[in-house]
Amino acid sequence: MSRRPTLLAVLAASSLALAACGGGDAANQTATSEADSANCPGDVLDVVVSVNQWGDIVQQLAGDCANVTTIINSTALDPHDYEPTTGDIASFEGADLVVVNGADYDHWASDAVANLDPEPAVVDAAEVAGVETEEHAEGEEHADEEHAEDEHADEDHDHEGHSHGGVNPHLWYSPEYVQETAQAITAELSTLSPDAADYFDERAQAFTEAVQPYDDELTTLEGLAAGRTYAATETVFDYTAAAIGLTDATPEGYRDAASNESDPAPSDIAAFEAALADGSIDVLVYNTQTEGSVPEQLRAAAESAGVPVVDVTESVPDGEDSFVDWQLTQLQSLADALGGGQ
Repeated sequence: MSRRPTLLAVLAASSLALAACGGGDAANQTATSEADSANCPGDVLDVVVSVNQWGDIVQQLAGDCANVTTIINSTALDPHDYEPTTGDIASFEGADLVVVNGADYDHWASDAVANLDPEPAVVDAAEVAGVETEEHAEGEEHADEEHAEDEHADEDHDHEGHSHGGVNPHLWYSPEYVQETAQAITAELSTLSPDAADYFDERAQAFTEAVQPYDDELTTLEGLAAGRTYAATETVFDYTAAAIGLTDATPEGYRDAASNESDPAPSDIAAFEAALADGSIDVLVYNTQTEGSVPEQLRAAAESAGVPVVDVTESVPDGEDSFVDWQLTQLQSLADALGGGQ
């Protein structure tokens, strides 16, 4: 059965406006890498990736055995609010495999796939990592409670980690989640094109070797981060900071506001500036894709107090193709800020 009529009906009832952080040419948003069937020992697959944080990883793992289309490949587009175009929908309809971030980060992609009949195979990084949105967790909690009543169970159900502010969706900043998701992608590729399974295993090994400099820099940072603190204008970098043992000193009120995408209270901003001034914060992590006077005000306060500022981006910068190179640049900047370059 054709998937197209179902999704076009959905699109007809929705707006096709693009939500962008700072403008940009939607015609140049999508990236595609072409397979080389002559070098593929199995079936060539069509793979669609929602956002470019995972795009290069998928391309490396698939190699010559997949045409890989990355829908959002520009920092000018906001994945949270994006609505797929008719061209995006056509890509989803023809996909053998779709890779999404999940955790409500790219819900438009998950929604698009859910309206396909039949659905393609899907790798959802949030599901692979075992994290959920707060809404999903609450739904499971309710279901578990009903099940417990039916079974006359006495034990309470533990939903630790889902009771406050949902989930940090920036999963590509977790070295552990990157590896787990890469393994899941390789497994799915091998299932869809079994004659190329050995080839995909080779690609997975090559990917492991390619990320070694990234892993080595993380190990270096573990030594530099011991006993040190950071604060952040957004939670983008938090998974990496936790992985290397850097202590989060972001004032709680500001952190809660940033996590909930609401405006911090004047007292939260004042507390942040005071912490920067009194030496409580060793490094400020600054998301350069965030627009607004408050982040700029905090950056100015850090610079005035002599606190190093480390620039990070939420997505792969325009013109940059390599996940590892992108991450290495930021990690090395952090190492310099912590004194590793001295």
